Amino acid sequence: MDVHGRDLRYFVTVAEELHFTRAAELLYVSQPALSKQIRALERQLGVPLFDRDRHGARLTPAGAALLPHARRVLAEWDAASEAVESAKRRQRATLVVGMSHSPARGGLRPAIRSRFTEACPAAEVRMRQVRWEDPTAGLADGSSDVAFVWLPLADAERYRWVVLATEARQVALPEDHPLAARERIAFADLLDEPFLALPPEAAELRDYWLALDERGGRPAKIGAEIASVDETYEALVDGRGVCLVASGNVPLVARGGVVTRPVDGVTPSRFALAWRADDTGPLVRAYAEAARLAVAGPEAASVARA
Repeated sequence: MDVHGRDLRYFVTVAEELHFTRAAELLYVSQPALSKQIRALERQLGVPLFDRDRHGARLTPAGAALLPHARRVLAEWDAASEAVESAKRRQRATLVVGMSHSPARGGLRPAIRSRFTEACPAAEVRMRQVRWEDPTAGLADGSSDVAFVWLPLADAERYRWVVLATEARQVALPEDHPLAARERIAFADLLDEPFLALPPEAAELRDYWLALDERGGRPAKIGAEIASVDETYEALVDGRGVCLVASGNVPLVARGGVVTRPVDGVTPSRFALAWRADDTGPLVRAYAEAARLAVAGPEAASVARA
């Protein structure tokens, strides 16, 4: 007995809506066509799946028994389809590069792209912008093959990376802030300031940019949560808090009404290209090698985890 995935999808939709007309609208088919397919499925299985009346439909015991299995089959098929699409992307030589913002840094990205294109001239590179809620820039859910990220990463054992830049952290603050008059600021003088924080989903990275390790156990005061460069700038201008920022990112926030100052007492930040540890695809390896050569030169040793 062969049951088509389409028939199971029709069945599950009717079972969830308990109404043939609404289910047909969701499936973009006519109600008579949907009813015909469900009756064909019932004949094939040899048992009614729904009790029908003018108010709608109810699952029969057989229909209720089938529903969880049908859902699992469809979920597995969706996963299989995504795996096939992923394989097709690899066959088409497409590499998806995730990032939360453009990694300018003196032409770093073009330098990596140039070396990668030389090694893989037929490959297509697709850049993908990811919001700050995902500090892995798409690596965790598989939507990116490699990604420009800030360390540390949660579940670090899942990833490998090459550090592209080590940069001092500065503090961004409104230009009329009392501390803005100083040339340098000790982090101890910022402990009571409200800080702008990454979303909670950013986990370890949120803690890092709040500098929790340098606070001696004192909790951070959160003035606002931010999930993009524009949100950060607006929150700074509004005086809702201050924030630490990598030196290479200073131009993104140091605009009208906002200044940055060097901070003493915090460790430098690390900007990296990362990939999943279990992904040994040739394009991933080639892009990682291109990144290594872009920052270290051709004489550098093989890519290693930082």
